[in-house]
Amino acid sequence: MFKKKNQMKTREAASLTPRRRFLNMLWWLLGGLALAELIGLVIAFIKPGKAMQPLEGYGGLITCGQAADFPAGTVTAFQRGHFYLSRLENGGFLALSRKCTHLGCTVIWDEEKSRFECPCHASAFNLMGDVISKPAPRALDYYAVNIENSVVTVDTGKKMKRQRFSADQVTAI
Repeated sequence: MFKKKNQMKTREAASLTPRRRFLNMLWWLLGGLALAELIGLVIAFIKPGKAMQPLEGYGGLITCGQAADFPAGTVTAFQRGHFYLSRLENGGFLALSRKCTHLGCTVIWDEEKSRFECPCHASAFNLMGDVISKPAPRALDYYAVNIENSVVTVDTGKKMKRQRFSADQVTAI
C-alpha cells in the first residue's frame, strides 16, 4: 500500500513538473524582457540625441518680394519663416517674430484693430511690436531685414531680443 501511495505521488509530481518548469521559464523570460527594456531605457537616456533640424525655410535667408509690393502701414505674414513683415508708415520695414514674449504662443495680426494679439493671455502689440497690453514683458523679437535692388529679404537665422521699439531696428529703402 505504501508503495502504491508513493507511486501516485511520483506520478503527480511528474505531471506537475512540466507545468512548474514552464511557469518558471515564463517568469525568467518575462524578467529578462523587463531587464532588457530597462537597459534600453538607460542607454537611450545616456546617449546624446540627434541634432534638431531647422524647420523648412526657418533659420535662413528668405526672399519676401519687391519693396513696392508692400503698402505702407501693412503687415504680411510669412509661413515659411514664421515671421510678420511690417511696412511702417514712414516706408521702413521691420520683420517681427510670431512668438509672444510672455509664454511663446503664436501672435495673430488683427487688421481691424491694427495690432498683434496673443490668443493665450491677451497680450497685445502695436505695428512695431511694442507691448500695448500686458502680461508680455517686452516687445516682440525681430529679424534683420535687407533690401537690395528693391528686393526685401529677411534673415531668420538670428532672432534679436529687445525691450522696446527703436528707430535703428527699422530698415529703410
